[in-house]
Amino acid sequence: MSNLWTWGGTYFGYRDGDNLWTHDGRHIGKFYDDEVYASNGRYLGEIRNDNRLITKIGRKSYVKSSFTPSSNRIGRVPYVNYTGYVMVMGYEDFPSPDSFR
Repeated sequence: MSNLWTWGGTYFGYRDGDNLWTHDGRHIGKFYDDEVYASNGRYLGEIRNDNRLITKIGRKSYVKSSFTPSSNRIGRVPYVNYTGYVMVMGYEDFPSPDSFR
């Protein structure tokens, strides 16, 4: 398991195998290498700098196979937020965990 933050520095949750979980225990994505896709198959973003989630604007139309999210898990106390990075051209910040409620 590896903890993940958004590019802007917000603690998001963690990667467990090929699955992306929010810190409050919701299964919201599946990884294909370093790219993550929502349960409807739509591209959400990718990992950069080992532990940061970011969305490449040009990939927002990408689609993979859909999946049924796993049942919710017990949440975790969120880690402290980090200082955000300067945004990379052609990218935008990954959505916050609250946007998936």
